[in-house]
Order: sequence, then structure tokens, then C-alpha cells
Amino acid sequence: MTNSEKDVATSDEVSPVGGPHKVKWYRSTFYNAFILGLCNFLAPGIWGAMNSLGGGGEEKPYLVNAANALTFGLMVVSCFFSSVIVRFIGIKWTLIVGTMGFAPYAAGLYTNNRFGKEWLVILGAALCGISAGIFWMAEAAIALSYPEPYNQGRFLGFWLSFRVGGQILGGVISLGINAHQSTSGSISYTVYLIFIALQALGPFAGLLLNNPSQVQRKDGVPVKLQVTNSIGYELKSMSKLWISRKFLYIVPLICQAVYTEAVMFSYEGLWFTVRARALGSFLSGVIALIIGNLLGAFLDSKRISLKKRSRYAFFLVVGWQGMCWIWASVVTTEFNKTQPTYDWNDPGFGKAFALFLFWVASFQLNYMYLFFLVGNLADDHEEVVRIAGLLRGTESAAQCVSYGLSSVSIMAAVGSVYLNFGLWAIAILPSWLIVKEVGEAFGDKKVARETPGLREAEIHE
Repeated sequence: MTNSEKDVATSDEVSPVGGPHKVKWYRSTFYNAFILGLCNFLAPGIWGAMNSLGGGGEEKPYLVNAANALTFGLMVVSCFFSSVIVRFIGIKWTLIVGTMGFAPYAAGLYTNNRFGKEWLVILGAALCGISAGIFWMAEAAIALSYPEPYNQGRFLGFWLSFRVGGQILGGVISLGINAHQSTSGSISYTVYLIFIALQALGPFAGLLLNNPSQVQRKDGVPVKLQVTNSIGYELKSMSKLWISRKFLYIVPLICQAVYTEAVMFSYEGLWFTVRARALGSFLSGVIALIIGNLLGAFLDSKRISLKKRSRYAFFLVVGWQGMCWIWASVVTTEFNKTQPTYDWNDPGFGKAFALFLFWVASFQLNYMYLFFLVGNLADDHEEVVRIAGLLRGTESAAQCVSYGLSSVSIMAAVGSVYLNFGLWAIAILPSWLIVKEVGEAFGDKKVARETPGLREAEIHE
């Protein structure tokens, strides 16, 4: 890289060519953020709504935790091969195909809830795992490639708002139907019918997304998001990236972040009544929406350097998590002895319920920060696809383990809290070794990736 290229690569944004470009609203980056968010809402968002009810809304979380372990296990495989799929059908159709396995998952929970049949829970989880892996990769690659550099954080916050929007809607629906259930138990099966209908709309929403070549950005830089190499080259490149220092060092940070999902949802499913769990689904979505967009706005701040933004956000994430794990260790140790079931009218409900809400906020912060971080690690557009696949594959592997272990009663109750606490402590040092290089040795990778596109746009001006 020449000195002039380094100067561009370390600036906070790619300047628009000849001033801000006028764009058609249906080709803009925020239109595509809306469509991507809508797909997220209808697929993993509704999945999250079901799981935020505690154990998929079932009376006990153990079967659903086992099914989720299968889902995430298969996602590891589909994520790894995702760049190959993009090579053949493109990023848009990869996203569409990825939405198709979520409705069978909801159908499995419905049949188990209403008829006591377990086989469709497992089959639905398997179909969900096969499709969700490529969906997760595709949406991550789009979120990292479509927006202008100075809108990256807001794009992430806006897009991920739809994911938690699924939790909000699910919580509202379930709260309205189950508000009278002041005891433990399973969620009304009517809720699942609504969820199935919503998830079936996912592929149709995906059809509204623009292909990369159709996207119009205000900075005039064309979006390039395709894979043209051979299958063998892609698999070799994925393997090399996975064992590279810049990715391997953040694997513990990824694992401890997403392991938390099974821990907090099992906590909710074990210790709270049906209507309290529905309230938790609603409030957790609201909190995650607010805090995620605040972090997104901060990450786009032009008054603070990329180096400082990445470090300040990192300290916020790990500090907040540390507080939650100390709190959770004390509370769950007590609950494992006393075996309570809290309703919102019960003494002690506030203390127990607040932990769940703080956990959700912590999860959203860490989740968003991971996208921001890996977006500053990829060297070129093809590596964006690979690193997105590896990010989601690593997440899936960790969640496979977390949901699998949480299908064991003692781990769901308290063991996974202790384990996740330990993972958090282990992750801090290696991830810091990478974080401290963002804005320094790594420069601004997104700007560096798009500098050739900027110069190409200048030539055509």
C-alpha cells in the first residue's frame, strides 16, 4: 500500500465524489437496511421472540434447548460453506434461501405445545439450522458492505432493531394472550400460529432487497459483494482466515458473547411465570432496540477517532458483562437452592427480573460490537463474505454447545452461568490485542476496501 493509500485508509470516511450523490429511495442503503431488517424480523427475530419467552415458550426449556443445539450445530457447517453458495446464486438469493427454514421450527414448537409431539421439534430445528447458517452469513455480509463508512454504525443499529422488534411483537402478542397466567407453564398455542404465519413471509420480503450492483450510495462508491473464485480456493481461504491471528484472537470474545443467549433464556424459563416471561420478551426487545441504536450512533461519531471509538466501546461491553456475571452468579446460586417461580406480583420479582433485562442489554451491545469489529478486519470484499461466514459459524458452534449443555437441568439452572463467567474472563486479553490495533496497525479497513471504488467513481465523474 502506498503512502497516499494509507492516508485514505486511515481517514474516518470516504468522501463523496463531487459532493453527496442523489439516490433513488428504493436503491438507497437505508432502504436496503429496512428490507434486511424486515427479513431479520420475520426470520431470526421471530425465532428470538419464541426463545425470549423462555425455552421456546414450553413449560420446561430442556427439549427446546436440545433442539436449538442441533440447529446451531448444523449452522456451523452451513456457515462454513456459505461463501461457496454465494458464488453460485449471489448474495440476494442466498439471503432468500436462508429465510426458508425458520417456519418449520415454529411449526415444531406448535405441535409439541398442542399435541405433545416431539419429532417435528427436532426436524424443524434441523431445517432451521441448514438454512439459518447461510442467512446469518448473508445478512452480516450485506450489513458490512452496503452502507457508506460514515453510516456503518447506524446501519447496524437500524438493521438489528428489527431483530429485537421480533421480540417486542412476540412479547406483545404473548402478553395479551397469556396475561392471566400467573403460574408457570407453557405459552398458548395460538401464539405459535401467529409466529408460523409471520416466518412464512420471510422469503417474500427477501425478494425486495437490491442486488449489490443496484445499490446507490451517497458517496458514489459502487457496492461490490460477490465471490468469483473456485470452490477449492474459497474453502482454502476460509480455513486460512479462521486460523489467522486477527480472527483467532477474537474467537473467545465471540463465543462468550453468544453463549449468553441460552443462559439468559433458560434463566427466564426456569424462574418466572408465563406472563412474566411474556413481559420479559417485550421489555427486553425495547431495551435492546434503544441501547443498540445508541451504540450505533456512537460508533459513527466523527468527533472521536476510530481508535478511541473501538476502545471505548470495548471497555463498555466487557465492563457491563462483568457486572452481569457477578450478579448472575450470586442470584442463580440462591435460586438453585430455593427453586422459586416469580410472578410480577411477588416480592423479590424486581431484583430477579432486572438481571434478565441487564443481560439482554449486554447481549445486544456485545452482538453489535462484534459486527463493528469484524468489519474492521476484512481486507477486501470477498473477505467480507468469508469473515461474515466465520463469525456466524463460530457463533453457531458456541450456541450449539450452550444450548446442548443447557438441556441438562443443573447446567440450565446454574452451571452455564459459572461457565460463561469464565469464558468472559478468558476472552478479554486476546480480544484486546486485536481491538487495540483497530485505527492503528489495521487502519480503517472499510475505507481501505472501498478506496478503489472511490477512485473508479471519480474517473466516471
